[in-house]
Amino acid sequence: VYSPDYNITFMGLEKLHPFDAGKWGKVINFLKEEKLIADDLIVQAREATDEDLLVVHTRRYLNKLKWSFVVATITEIPPVAFLPNFVVQRKVLKPLRTQTGGTIMAGKLAVDRGWAINVGGGFHHCSSDKGGGFCAYADITLAIKFLFERVQGVSRATIIDLDAHQGNGHERDFMDDPRVYIMDAYNRYIYPGDGFAKRAIKRRVELEWGTEDAEYLQKVQTHVEGALNEFQPDIVVYNAGTDVLDGDPLGGLAISPQGIVKRDEVVFRAARSRGVPVLMVTSGGYQKRTARIIADSILNLHGLGLLAGGQAACALGSPSLDQMVRDSAKDFSNLSLQ
Repeated sequence: VYSPDYNITFMGLEKLHPFDAGKWGKVINFLKEEKLIADDLIVQAREATDEDLLVVHTRRYLNKLKWSFVVATITEIPPVAFLPNFVVQRKVLKPLRTQTGGTIMAGKLAVDRGWAINVGGGFHHCSSDKGGGFCAYADITLAIKFLFERVQGVSRATIIDLDAHQGNGHERDFMDDPRVYIMDAYNRYIYPGDGFAKRAIKRRVELEWGTEDAEYLQKVQTHVEGALNEFQPDIVVYNAGTDVLDGDPLGGLAISPQGIVKRDEVVFRAARSRGVPVLMVTSGGYQKRTARIIADSILNLHGLGLLAGGQAACALGSPSLDQMVRDSAKDFSNLSLQ
């Protein structure tokens, strides 16, 4: 699931934040170069409307986003505070709303087909009434709430959050919701350090500075398997941040590109072997090479047969998947999943 509208470009302002605001388009370009996908195999994400966002967000919070200085604080790009809000809405928030719409759509697609990858999304620091850490909309919470409210047979969800940062947004949103099980593995010393939100984590994996592949992959394997044995969900939402990569300026961990590819494989294998649909979002990653790593991971998942249709194991690019994506695109003629 993707749209060219995901990418943030405006007079170079996006370069003032370490996030690569064009990484999503680069992932798609790498996958096209490898002949894995073509334009007609992409479900076009649609922008989430206010009505969609109000499924989770408070009106008060959405109104706050009409103040440019609030958006500047959330996105951590100070000059945004001095721009007219209509420009901020169009150039900064619309891409984030479109990625949020993509996550909601991908949730429905995952349930229908067994898996879905939103090439964007994963705004795990945003909760119903507060944004932060480049996250203005709570797309993970929204996707799960949409599924609970509007898709029959989905009443339990597991969030596996492997971004280097604690996912305090969805943790606050699902604090007292027994339908949602949260596993979170993160660097214990970095942003956001949200002690209150930690109370919502059912399986907490706190990592040390500079954690490397061997220890990391062993912990991921053990705890993903444990989480899925402990709680049987109807969907897994996988927050696959690449900011665990060695050298990431914000993550503080030391995972190799091969380690990230293997990590994603572990999660998909665990979910799909249990017949649980998996929705992957790409979340954080603050180096230019992360787009290539995300693409390599998707190529690996495909090569291992982990990206197959619901019941039928159809390979990506085969006529059956081709038809599957076209059918799915028709399903999304309106985002609200009616």
